[in-house]
Amino acid sequence: MKGTLAQVRTYERSVQLLTVNQFTINLGFYMLMPYLAAHLAGPLGLAGWLVGLILGVRNFSQQGMFLIGGTLADRLGYKPMIIAGLGLRVVGFATLGLVDSAPALLAASAATGLAGALFNPATRAYLAHDAGERRVEAFALFNVFYQAGILLGPLVGMVLTGVDFRVTCLVAAGIFAVLGLVQIRALPARRGEDTRERADGPAEGVLAQWRGMLANRPFLLFSVAMIGSYVMSFQVYLALPLEVRRLGGEGRFAAAAVAGLFAVSGLSTILFQTKITAWCKARTEPGRALVWGLLTMGLAFVPLLAATAVPVPDGGAGLWLLAALPPALAALLLALGTMIAYPFEMDTIVRLAEGRMVATHYGLYNTICGIGITVGNLLTGAALDAARDAGMSALPWLALLTLGLLCAAALYGLHRTGRLAPPAARTRPETVAM
Repeated sequence: MKGTLAQVRTYERSVQLLTVNQFTINLGFYMLMPYLAAHLAGPLGLAGWLVGLILGVRNFSQQGMFLIGGTLADRLGYKPMIIAGLGLRVVGFATLGLVDSAPALLAASAATGLAGALFNPATRAYLAHDAGERRVEAFALFNVFYQAGILLGPLVGMVLTGVDFRVTCLVAAGIFAVLGLVQIRALPARRGEDTRERADGPAEGVLAQWRGMLANRPFLLFSVAMIGSYVMSFQVYLALPLEVRRLGGEGRFAAAAVAGLFAVSGLSTILFQTKITAWCKARTEPGRALVWGLLTMGLAFVPLLAATAVPVPDGGAGLWLLAALPPALAALLLALGTMIAYPFEMDTIVRLAEGRMVATHYGLYNTICGIGITVGNLLTGAALDAARDAGMSALPWLALLTLGLLCAAALYGLHRTGRLAPPAARTRPETVAM
């Protein structure tokens, strides 16, 4: 970790601040959100469908507004959108802890989602702008701090929620308030280079931007090909915990094994992300790194597929090992695949955007992948139900393995045909011949 901190200090102050910001954002978010459903269903006594609606509104408002948030960041500047998003989180999180009416809770949930749609594209575009040619390494560091916040947040939230969920909400809101004040004082103003060159009016400019982005076929193909990476990585929260509980039951062992999945994923990223990125950058092209990352994520489900061929023990250590070890190995391989792909993925978006409307491209990319995650999780859930009903436990793992192989093949095709390079590079004969 000392090496990681030393590497952070080699960047501009703005990049240092953005990486620490992301840790703090995830700390505040994950200290609250894992316990929100229990608060709504328990002390507030809301019906299950209403709990699902409140949680779904947050996700929908974030995924549905990413494009708007990215567009506003490109037009108004990155800093205002980051500050506005943090301010909305303060209001949303405080409201979640202080109100008990369904309309107010829905509004607060929508505000927390919109907040993410405002600051996420702006933060990534800002980081890409100030990191310059060191974008890949900067995004690797960004992912380390990102995962550290996810790892620590639920632990802090568990302690605070043990006192009172309202305390958790107010502390989380306070974290975002302090973070917003720090941004106002310390974060320099930045905006995309293309905003200085635009002559169109606001309405025409936005529509022209969107039309140009939707005409960028390599970017759209890349976005669709990368959906599988998000569907697969999300299984750490969906299919893997369900598999642990299917075999290990609902007792303390299963709870500890599920916690171990998150620990394996987060700690491995914190310890190895920068080393893996440096190794990949020195030895392979960005397109090939993406292919290897997706392939590794697909192969993460092989241990679970192999475990279905093993007779399930009646109990004891054998059952515990079968319930915990294959999912833990899958979580580790999913984390490894993400570590390989993520920094090059973020850099590829900038390159395909040719450095223009970067936040808008990040916004559309997040929207496409968010829709894909929703559909992918519905299909994964259906596969899990079908596997249980038909006694075919291998079905979901075979489907996810196939998804990984197909996405890796799609990225390989994009790389081989030069579509992962910027348009200017794709027109050069030597690039086409590769």
